[in-house]
Amino acid sequence: MYSLIRNLLFLLEAEKAHYFSMNLLRMACSIPGIKDLIRLTYQPKDSGLKKELFGLTFKNPVGLGAGFDKNAYYLRELETLGFGFVEIGTVTPLPQEGNEKPRLFRLPADQALINRMGFNNDGVKDIKKRLEEWKTTCEGRGTRDEGQGTRDEGRGTRDGGKSRMIIGGNIGKNKITPNEDAWKDYETCFNELFDVVDYFVVNVSSPNTPGLRELQEKDSLLKILSTLQQNNQQRQHPKPLLLKIAPDLTDGQLKDIAHIAATVKLDGLVSSNTTISREKLSSPSKQKSDAIGMGGLSGLPLKESSNVVLKKLVEYTEGKIPIIASGGIFTGDDAKDKLDLGAALVQVWTGFIYEGPGIVKKISKKLNRTT
Repeated sequence: MYSLIRNLLFLLEAEKAHYFSMNLLRMACSIPGIKDLIRLTYQPKDSGLKKELFGLTFKNPVGLGAGFDKNAYYLRELETLGFGFVEIGTVTPLPQEGNEKPRLFRLPADQALINRMGFNNDGVKDIKKRLEEWKTTCEGRGTRDEGQGTRDEGRGTRDGGKSRMIIGGNIGKNKITPNEDAWKDYETCFNELFDVVDYFVVNVSSPNTPGLRELQEKDSLLKILSTLQQNNQQRQHPKPLLLKIAPDLTDGQLKDIAHIAATVKLDGLVSSNTTISREKLSSPSKQKSDAIGMGGLSGLPLKESSNVVLKKLVEYTEGKIPIIASGGIFTGDDAKDKLDLGAALVQVWTGFIYEGPGIVKKISKKLNRTT
C-alpha cells in the first residue's frame, strides 16, 4: 500500500512532498478515532525492547534522525508512529531560511537522498516554545492517573505506564557566525533548550553550512565541547551531551574524536551524518548526482561506509562510549547489523521516506525475534 502512496508523493518535489505528507498525518492525528487506528497499525507492541541509556528510558531503540522534524512541529505524529526517540533540529540561535530551493533530491534507483538544506529552522526561541508545549502535554498525560506512572524532571515521563518518546536537541551555528565564535552559538542553543529536551547532540558534521566541518578539527571541537560540558556540569541535573560526526573522517580524525570524547567526558556519539562521497552510487544515480551538485548523500549507499566508521569508533573508544548509529537503515536486519557492531540505539531518516510509516514496527519486530 505504501509503495503506491510513495509513488504518488514522488511526483511532487521532495521538500513539498515532505510537508504535504506530514501535514496530512497531522490532520489525521487530530481526529481521535483515526489517531487510535494509526497507533494500533504502526506502533510496535511493548515487547521488551525498552532501553535504559544516559539515565533515560527509550521505549524502543529506533529513533528518527535530526533534519526530519527541524522545528518540532510533528512530535505527536511521530510518537503515534512508534518512534522511541526523535532528534529535533538542527537548531540555531537565529532563524535562517537555509540554502536556495530546490535543496532536497531523490535518487530512487539507489534508495538515496541528497540534501543541502543549510540548517533551515525557525530559531531557538520559537522551537523552545513548541517543546515547552510538548512537555506540558506529556506531563499532563503522565499525571492524569496517579497510579499509572511517575514523572522524573521531564526525563522519564510516563503515559499510562509507558515511557514517552525521548526528545534530543540537535544544535548548530548560524551561517553568518564565524567559526571562531561558533562556540557561542552552541552555548546559546544549549542554554535555551536545556529544560525542554532530554539530551543534546552537537552537530559539526553537516556538509551544507560553509566551513562547518572544519569545527571537527581537534582544537575547535575541544573549545565547543569543553564550554558546553562545563556549563552542563554546573547544572543540578546535567543533560546527556553527544557529538554527531561525519562518515568521511580519516582514521586519525576518528582517533581524535575518541580521545576528545573521553577527555570531555561525552555521554555518547552519533555516527554518522550524510556523506560528500558519491562512490557507491550506480551509474544512473551518479549522473543525476552530478547534475544536482553539492549536498550530503544519505540512504542505502551509505550503509557500508557508516558500518565501517561505527566499527572503528567502537574500537577506538574501547566500547566505553554509547553510539547512536545511522546510515542506510531500511530493515530490521540493517538495524541489527548496527547493534551487533556495538551501537546502543539506531536512527532512521532516508529509510523512513522509502519504507514508510511502518518502519519502526518492522524493525522492532525483527529485533524482538533476535534478542
